[in-house]
Amino acid sequence: MKLRHGLQVASAAMAIVSVVGLQRGEAQQTVIHAGHLIDGVTKQTQEKVSIVIEKDKIVAVKPGFVEGASIIDLSSETVMPGLIDAHKHIGPPTEPSGAERRIATTPMDAVVGSTVTAKVLLEEGFTTIRNVGASGNTDITLKRAIDKGWVVGPRMWVSLEPLCPSGGHCDPENGLNINLHDKSWEDSVEDSPWGYVRAVREHRRRGADLIKIMPSGGVLSANDNPKYQLMTDEEIKAAIDAAHALGMKVAAHAQGLSAINSAVRSGVDSIEHGSFSDAETYKLMKEHGTYMVGTQSAAARSLHTAQTHPELLGPSAWKALIVPPKTLSNLHDAYAAGVKIAFGTDVGAGMDLNEWGLMRDAGMNSMDIIFSATHNAADLIGVPDQIGEVAPGHFADIVAVKEDPIKDITVLRHVDFVMKGGVVYKSNGKDATPRMEMATVPITDDSVAYGEEF
Repeated sequence: MKLRHGLQVASAAMAIVSVVGLQRGEAQQTVIHAGHLIDGVTKQTQEKVSIVIEKDKIVAVKPGFVEGASIIDLSSETVMPGLIDAHKHIGPPTEPSGAERRIATTPMDAVVGSTVTAKVLLEEGFTTIRNVGASGNTDITLKRAIDKGWVVGPRMWVSLEPLCPSGGHCDPENGLNINLHDKSWEDSVEDSPWGYVRAVREHRRRGADLIKIMPSGGVLSANDNPKYQLMTDEEIKAAIDAAHALGMKVAAHAQGLSAINSAVRSGVDSIEHGSFSDAETYKLMKEHGTYMVGTQSAAARSLHTAQTHPELLGPSAWKALIVPPKTLSNLHDAYAAGVKIAFGTDVGAGMDLNEWGLMRDAGMNSMDIIFSATHNAADLIGVPDQIGEVAPGHFADIVAVKEDPIKDITVLRHVDFVMKGGVVYKSNGKDATPRMEMATVPITDDSVAYGEEF
């Protein structure tokens, strides 16, 4: 079989995939009987509430248990909006080593592997994620596949490659043999204000929903110091202003104090990690309405690895002993100071479930933790009218647990029920993903994309 070029292979694959879709019945009203409801609107648990759903939206929330064409009985459970992780880097369930990932793993490998992770995240109750860094268009490709119904997974807001200076936290050649040129993140490295403006506009053209910048060094990267500000004030402001002009939010990976404060003063929407923040930082964040995304799971995991297997971290081991304790204490201090908190883990599926207990250990009360992963995260993403609440007009993204998360927030490690857009994907603690079926596709001469000859 002779093929015209590589793109035709992709066309053939997409033609095969495109005939697959989720089976949906005729539109009708579904009513969820919620025994206890935390709606993401008020911080009071309501008792015996009916959630009325048509197609993919909530149309009413009514007191008591009302009748409907189809009833979902969650009368003994606590019902909440679908959960949101605002700091993800979605990838295959088992990540290869750094060398293998850069040398032997293609973007197509990463996308296919990420489909497995996407389904697990949805089953965990995360109906939305904000993906803040990926190369090779893998995040936008996965997002589009999910939106089209080809793949099961959460709603995604994506940033494509983070933006950083030469030698920064996302520079793919940082600390590596200069002869190993890595093109996968080359669109992320800039060294002037106008360079960042160009990169922001280019990201938007490719389909990014938000922008991620790296004004400080990081922990698990080689040859950069997380305490140092690596982007100039002018570069930080140029990137943020360019993104805001296009209606895009900006997340800043910022560990060191100078980088954090500069990003906040320049109007960044969220600080990721924020390890070396201080009282002045929290005052600035409150003045500017900036969110803190605490990433406790990533900090705890990095610290544990540095303490038990430092050889796995190579030249980054010393940083993983110093920075994570600051990251862990930062969430406590930011919350105590009244800074807005959004839930974000910076780790893959499974390990992200540790975030609930870590946020509790940082001093947050259960209702505020739940709001950080619903109402607050939706506000940070910029769509509080679509997700993050059980309210009319919002997507029917709903989860439930058997126990009371206000008494023990860690029960959210075991979500019993998951609905996304009115479709049930988990029920009674088991996978309930609708059966996939072949759609009818008319076959014409133009529809055969396999090649010139058969």
